[in-house]
Amino acid sequence: MGRQMSLYVVGADYPNRKGGGNRRFEIMLCTPGEPVALVSEPRNPVDPNAVMVISARDIQIGYLTAERAPWIGAMLRAGRAIDAVFQGPTSAGAAIRVAFDGDRPVLPLVSHPRPHPDADSGFWPDPTPPDD
Repeated sequence: MGRQMSLYVVGADYPNRKGGGNRRFEIMLCTPGEPVALVSEPRNPVDPNAVMVISARDIQIGYLTAERAPWIGAMLRAGRAIDAVFQGPTSAGAAIRVAFDGDRPVLPLVSHPRPHPDADSGFWPDPTPPDD
């Protein structure tokens, strides 16, 4: 596996232009591993380094962070191959996974804590007092 990284997508609370769908709603529809597109936006009036992130349904879900956008945007403009997939929602928007130069992104393993078997049973035993 070549070089890969996870990147944050921000700006989910802003509306899309021209009735282009709700970003937060679109993020809820995305599934981990689903392809996303990265589009450099050199004519963006706020940030000429902006990189837009587009879902598999062709709806914008936000932008790469200002820290990563110049670097990724320069690679896109230079024609470097970057493959990207949706990783998951975050409080600011989403996370995506990218791989470079023909590699396919692999989502990181996430360990989910197992709930205690009795957690949903409603049974709570009485505390056991210490022996006197």
